[in-house]
Amino acid sequence: MDISSTIQSLREELNQHNHNYYVLDNPTISDFEFDQKLKQLQELEAMHPEFFDENSPSQRVGGTITKNFATVVHENRMYSLDNSYSKEDLYDWETKIQKALGNVNLEYTCELKYDGASISITYENGKLARAVTRGDGFQGDEVTNNIKTIKSIPLVLKGNFPPKFDIRGEIILPFEGFEKMNQELIEIGETPYSNPRNTASGSLKLQDSAEVAKRPLDCLLYFIIGNNLPFNSQFDGLEAARKWGFKVPSESKLAKNLEEVFEFINYWDTHRHNLPYETDGVVIKVNDFNHQNELGYTAKSPRWAIAYKFKSEQVTTTLNSISYQVGRTGAITPVANLEPVQLAGTIVKRASLHNADQIEKLDIRVGDDVFVEKGGEIIPKIIGVAKRGNATQPTQYITHCPECETELIRKEGEAQHYCPNFYGCPPQIIGRIQHYISRKAMDIEGLGGETVALLYNNGLVQNYADLYELTVDQIKPLERMAQKSAENLVNGVQLSKNVPFERVLYALGIRYVGETVAKKLAKHYKSIDALRQASLLDLVLVDEIGDRIAQSVIEFFENETNVITVERLKKHGVQFEVVETFNPNATDKLVGKTFVVSGVFEKFSRDDLKKAIEDNGGKVGSSISSKTDYVVAGDNMGPAKLEKANQLGIAIISEDDFIGMIG
Repeated sequence: MDISSTIQSLREELNQHNHNYYVLDNPTISDFEFDQKLKQLQELEAMHPEFFDENSPSQRVGGTITKNFATVVHENRMYSLDNSYSKEDLYDWETKIQKALGNVNLEYTCELKYDGASISITYENGKLARAVTRGDGFQGDEVTNNIKTIKSIPLVLKGNFPPKFDIRGEIILPFEGFEKMNQELIEIGETPYSNPRNTASGSLKLQDSAEVAKRPLDCLLYFIIGNNLPFNSQFDGLEAARKWGFKVPSESKLAKNLEEVFEFINYWDTHRHNLPYETDGVVIKVNDFNHQNELGYTAKSPRWAIAYKFKSEQVTTTLNSISYQVGRTGAITPVANLEPVQLAGTIVKRASLHNADQIEKLDIRVGDDVFVEKGGEIIPKIIGVAKRGNATQPTQYITHCPECETELIRKEGEAQHYCPNFYGCPPQIIGRIQHYISRKAMDIEGLGGETVALLYNNGLVQNYADLYELTVDQIKPLERMAQKSAENLVNGVQLSKNVPFERVLYALGIRYVGETVAKKLAKHYKSIDALRQASLLDLVLVDEIGDRIAQSVIEFFENETNVITVERLKKHGVQFEVVETFNPNATDKLVGKTFVVSGVFEKFSRDDLKKAIEDNGGKVGSSISSKTDYVVAGDNMGPAKLEKANQLGIAIISEDDFIGMIG
């Protein structure tokens, strides 16, 4: 046998042994034998570098240094899940689904909700090509080198798999490995890690992949996304993933109805404590992919999936004091400062009290022993008084801003108090600039939240327009700054001039104008000048823009300080107009027409079909209404949509009819 064949044979054998040990939990050789074979492979590869393969099992030991993790846009967005906390919530969810689909027979895939760090791994031609963290759902950090060190993740697949797909899952740290890591830290006098989830997440961003390889991380995979997948349901997808070599938890179950879903929930609410890793609930997914496509997504979550959260762990501790924080909009948030207590794997010292009404409702007083739980096991919150302390009088909510001493206001119908000193209150000024530079807004590299505070406190910035006038010489003398970091900051600010208008509009921090609203306003008005000149009535007539948002936009431009700031940003070259890209296939044939897309298509993906509608001047609606002109119907069109279209007399056209319309 020649060297190339020997190397390849060893790689295949070691990959199989890895799979047997880390995925199947059924090793067929001893650790010593495995190490000897791995050593033999490493020696052969060192002697014959011409046969190097980045997906060789020898590469799992790590050693690659990543100074800066590249930001990668997800080809398919990673959505978050809506949460439910009762069976009634699940019945309501099913009712909405049945209404949308037309009372079809539904099956559900039930899976445990793993408490780890979300990951998306891309495979091309059966080889691991790229691994990206969830990030903000739209883009994340590429951590491929670190992911390759996790033994349960296959580097090379087996069986009949698609040429390219993404698989999603959770990077976890099992309890046994976590406890061992902490014991080693305690023995050398170091502070132990707080909980497995945060430790797993932090491990993915270690610069030295050899250090990641030392950590007993695992990966549980649960969702495949891609084109032309060889299965039509979530449960079949899990089965296929197992055959290709992925570690897919065996606890998943196919449920014929909600009653079987409840059986799964009840069982694991008790038995989850026997699992070797953290889980905080159950994920329920509509099983059939055609139904999933028909249901689609909200702005944040799939309509076809929901998380059922197990009841939160609860502890008792003492409320030592109440402090008050000021947000970038001036909103005041009361914070409970607690006697430190262990809760769901972390030490809790603080909890949000939300607003004055909540404090009054619970009648919380300093010195009380209070019940604390983690809402959804993430954010600590006080849910009641366990034992009254020495305070005889109810807590008096503050009347003046804790930062600038301006008298607080509370608008009618709103729960929170506000500091009206919008342009003079330091936390509001700093908060607005921090929002401006954030990832979803201007995404200014080299500039973080702490640095913004540093710049403000040293008198270098008073608003976000000041950022564009900063110089290296001004920044360099500041604490924790040097020549290189100052240059990176200035360069990052200059690069932000390339950020498109819709994100600039979001970055301005106009109250109630989030990402989605900013996109709609940018698309409709095309420029900041046109938006500034819009009347309240004009704004309300824009799709999905209500009175509250419209009034907020009007108030923003009525303020002379805001207008001056925007004009300064313009002069610095920030993009305040939509840059139209030339599309040779674009026409105006569908102008004034609204389409709803339903079903599965042969010649288009659903997203491509929607893009074709917009490219030709049409508008894509999310649901059928009297404003809908056409429904483009593919295979497996939802019966509820078909019935509604017929009731309203809306034309139902085929994929070929649509192609004929646009020529």
